[in-house]
Amino acid sequence: MENLNSAVETLIHGANTLFLLMGAVMVLAMHAGFAFLEVGTVRLKNQVNALSKIISDFAVSALAYFFVGYWIAYGMTFMQPAEQLVADHGYALVKFFFLLTFAAAIPAIISGGIAERAKFGPQLCATALIVAFIYPFFEGLIWNGNLGFQAWLEHQFSAAFHDFAGSVVVHAMGGWLAFGAVVLLGRRNGRYREGRLVAFAPSNIPFLALGSWILIVGWFGFNVMSAQTVAGISGLVAVNSLMAMVGGTIAAWAVGRNDPGFLHNGPLAGLVAICAGSDLMHPVGALVTGALAGALFVWAFTATQNKWKVDDVLGVWPLHGLCGVWGGLACGIFGQTALGGLGGVSLASQLIGTGLGMLVALLGGFAVYGLLRAVLGIRLSQEDEYNGADLSIHRIGALSHD
Repeated sequence: MENLNSAVETLIHGANTLFLLMGAVMVLAMHAGFAFLEVGTVRLKNQVNALSKIISDFAVSALAYFFVGYWIAYGMTFMQPAEQLVADHGYALVKFFFLLTFAAAIPAIISGGIAERAKFGPQLCATALIVAFIYPFFEGLIWNGNLGFQAWLEHQFSAAFHDFAGSVVVHAMGGWLAFGAVVLLGRRNGRYREGRLVAFAPSNIPFLALGSWILIVGWFGFNVMSAQTVAGISGLVAVNSLMAMVGGTIAAWAVGRNDPGFLHNGPLAGLVAICAGSDLMHPVGALVTGALAGALFVWAFTATQNKWKVDDVLGVWPLHGLCGVWGGLACGIFGQTALGGLGGVSLASQLIGTGLGMLVALLGGFAVYGLLRAVLGIRLSQEDEYNGADLSIHRIGALSHD
């Protein structure tokens, strides 16, 4: 019997490790989606820079999170003999890998907002600071119960802040950090003339669409594998993600009047919003959540560019910042049993937790990019911006006509 119990335990640990590893690889693949979404949206002279930023940001994120960020969030380091690290089939290592892909999504989100005019080196410095300190601080607060914040919410409102897969912890954080960067960078040269918006058309709609599809597919690893164990797998998470994606697509198509940029960002808006409550909502609630997110993105992107004249290239603040906030609140609404959800969630806790995430990210974004602007400078010169980041930074264009 003892041998049988040991074999079962070994099987469980092995299955959990493999399950989480598959999730880590799926979310890692999403970074190709971030890259191609940006490549397709920016002008031709900035495509190489978009690709280079995403992969470089991931490498810097891995180092910052391995040596500092993961310790801040979870109080654990890997500075111990490998013999100890392989316990339970190395599950702790794979958990780090999985959560790293979430952390690295933050600079990938920011990259789209600051495209076409940001310096390369200072952005990597910003990535290191954000992934080592700012993001892990809030991540640990919510997902590891650090500093007693979640315990306080549970005591006050009978439920902690619920964010199953990161509507607020990842997406709203990324979007509001990006907002500070975008504001401090300023608008691209020539974007507004005599107070009126000048259209900078996407360079490659097929690449934009490819990026969207890669993100959509990977998102099911992002959400479903957030259970982190085989025993926690829920088909409800998968179907809710599907319904939110569909709702976001339909709403963006209708409100965006067939615009392909809106159409391919709509499903992403829905998926951002469903992350928090994907394990609690009824599929119809997920559909409504996604549809409202898709419509919110189209409205907010248009207002940001036309009315408020904030030059957020990919619309990452509307997509991740605002739709992430909506996702945190939607969890508190559609997660209630009265609306078909599983319950165990408090709207008050969702409001407070979401608001805190916004505040930490907003202050962090202005602090990091403000410091780097003062010390290193964060914007390309007017000449370099005119020539394009590809030639100015990387000395090569995306296409060769030889």
